[in-house]
Amino acid sequence: MKKVLLLILFIALNLESVKAQTAPAFWPDIVSFKKQDESQRPPANPILFVGSSSFTRWNNLQKSFPGYPILNRGFGGSTLVDVIRYAYDIILPYQPKQVVIYCGENDLASADSISSEEAVRRFKTLFGIIRTNLPTARISYVSIKPSPSRALIQGKVKQANKDIKRFLRKQKNTDFIDIYGAMLDKEGNMREELYVQDRLHMQPEGYTIWQSIIAPYLLK
Repeated sequence: MKKVLLLILFIALNLESVKAQTAPAFWPDIVSFKKQDESQRPPANPILFVGSSSFTRWNNLQKSFPGYPILNRGFGGSTLVDVIRYAYDIILPYQPKQVVIYCGENDLASADSISSEEAVRRFKTLFGIIRTNLPTARISYVSIKPSPSRALIQGKVKQANKDIKRFLRKQKNTDFIDIYGAMLDKEGNMREELYVQDRLHMQPEGYTIWQSIIAPYLLK
């Protein structure tokens, strides 16, 4: 009997290990969002912020935009591929009236082989999913920021921003929210003081800049 119980325990532990190995990236974050929704009902037709860690780390996001039904579903170091993968989990179910996206920087930084054209293609795929399923939602894209730790890819960053802006200009009910220039000094250099020690994630001063630029684009 004891051997049988040990065998069952061994199988169970190995099954959990297999699950952990086969679960797609960031799945625990998605599960966490689902649990949050169970314990506290999200606002109806929210302004949904989705994307990578620049949103995840915006801890006072709701306080930054008082009076707006803000819902933050940014997660980890996600790429556009990850947001596409989970669009049916963390975007569409909320029926948002506006989707604010910050994503693409990690795509460009993930490999030299990921070009600005590839990042733009991925964004267009995400855009298509949202527009098809939420035809009346406003889609607002926050430009990729100038991160000092990623100085070597700024050529790709600028091109991706330019191409996404051009694409959105031809689409109805969209915004391209440009924060890039506001994060540079008068000489056009990156402002190191806006970032924490990793030179990638932002200090509160960086979020203050974002807040002032994003606010006019939010729907009442």
